[in-house]
Amino acid sequence: MDEDRLARVLEEIRDLQRQQVEAYARALTNQHEALRLQREGMGRARKLLAGIGVIIAIVLVMVLVLLRYVLQHYAPGAGL
Repeated sequence: MDEDRLARVLEEIRDLQRQQVEAYARALTNQHEALRLQREGMGRARKLLAGIGVIIAIVLVMVLVLLRYVLQHYAPGAGL
């Protein structure tokens, strides 16, 4: 009788350990997926920031060109 009970307890421990290993494997898989998604997100953010940087640079060049034009043509005594 005690051997049957011991066998059941050991089987239950074995089953719980299997469940724990499966849960750990799922957790690792989820962590790998989360890291992959973060890397993809960082890649998108870098591309977006690069695009915004290019747009800012273009706008800055346009402003400087227009400022130079305005200063050359509309400064006091420039075109009179």
